[in-house]
Amino acid sequence: MAAMARALPRPGRRFRWRIWASAGGARGAAGGAAAGPQDYDLLVIGGGSGGLACAKEAAQLGRKVAVVDYVEPSPRGTRWGLGGTCVNVGCIPKKLMHHAALLGHMIQDAHHYGWEVAQPIQHDWKKMAEAVQNHVKSLNWGHRVQLQDRKVKYFNIKASFVDQHTVRGIAKGGKEILLSAEHIVIATGGRPKYPTYIEGALEYGITSDDIFWLKESPGKTLVVGASYVALECAGLLTGIGLDTTIMMRSIPLRGFDQQMSSLVTEYMESHGTQFLRGCTPSHIRKLPDGQLQVTWKDGISGKEDMGTFDTVLWAIGRVPETRSLNLEKAGVNTNPKNQKILVDSQEATSVPHIYAIGDVAEGRPELTPTAIMAGRLLAQRLFGQSSDLMDYKNVPTTVFTPLEYGCVGLSEEEAVARHGQGNIEVYHAYYKPLEFTVAERDASQCYIKVWSLLCTGDAHGRNPPHLL
Repeated sequence: MAAMARALPRPGRRFRWRIWASAGGARGAAGGAAAGPQDYDLLVIGGGSGGLACAKEAAQLGRKVAVVDYVEPSPRGTRWGLGGTCVNVGCIPKKLMHHAALLGHMIQDAHHYGWEVAQPIQHDWKKMAEAVQNHVKSLNWGHRVQLQDRKVKYFNIKASFVDQHTVRGIAKGGKEILLSAEHIVIATGGRPKYPTYIEGALEYGITSDDIFWLKESPGKTLVVGASYVALECAGLLTGIGLDTTIMMRSIPLRGFDQQMSSLVTEYMESHGTQFLRGCTPSHIRKLPDGQLQVTWKDGISGKEDMGTFDTVLWAIGRVPETRSLNLEKAGVNTNPKNQKILVDSQEATSVPHIYAIGDVAEGRPELTPTAIMAGRLLAQRLFGQSSDLMDYKNVPTTVFTPLEYGCVGLSEEEAVARHGQGNIEVYHAYYKPLEFTVAERDASQCYIKVWSLLCTGDAHGRNPPHLL
């Protein structure tokens, strides 16, 4: 029979819970014995970069902390360990495989620098994937050790709210665990979106949750989408010698400077990545030989076309991991359009002692370093007598396409929209990286641009025109 639980407040506004069981015994009790009381100052839901940073910072400040984390397998069945998207299926494996692709280009340059390299060169996906996956697993273990060293309790359970101070989770074997805390931080991140309205998309497609954990080469690949995830994945696949096509409905790298984005795609196209522009897939079916036949519509001509691929990778955006949290039980408000959690400048939700950081929070950049800093600053405000807030303005970022693209601040389009075309001055230049010279590489897409605000001065000439 089900156990009964109640949170008991005590001095210091900390919380604990107790379980009373009927004669049948309590769920969560080992060998029929009642589980002991749990008592936390901070409970973090989500073991990604932001959540772990917040938990470790709070523990270093002497607080009693717990982290709950659970990874729902992808539709393909891919699983991974503690550390979140960046460690397991994002920044880390992506950058390592990106580096593998860059090494391929460097080998092509090597003879210009005196190295004699036997041709043709071959890439071994299995060897690369195993090395990358082993490194990721070592990071998973490292995070577990760090939590243990800081006396942070780790629960591998899928958590959902019971009330404003309590979450419930089901561990292996059906064991139910209830945890209560004074402060709760939601840092569950997001997962790739599937276009379930497209026939065969879920059955036959994969996402960035899967590509870095494939044991075998993905072979000829269609990447659907024009986000930085799409371009980065397509770029590294082309770089290691795979036949790769990007299908994009509209513009590349929406939200980034479009002149710079065009240079990125031009470079990719000149180095072997194929593009299907203005196209949208309509259905996928699996052929008897195992290949995937993709049918799409060309939005420009209106005609239908098709092609065959070994792998179809969806990179059409991400959705926050909020739907299974039972946020309504705690009274936490979300944006009804995208299900992201609404937060204020303190990272607080509609419930003052419940916070949200990272990709799950509305209006926050989906970047690992910002989530880490936001988590640390939040812990310091809660337990370290600090008042410092996270500054989300002018956060630099990099897109790890074959021609890497770094930026900070407003794009030119955003600057014009905010200040007006006549009020900004744009400085730009093409340049040739030194390492491109001896190898005689094409540098026509190597470009730098900066804009500044033009102050026109006043009518009396006391403040002459100048730049900010």
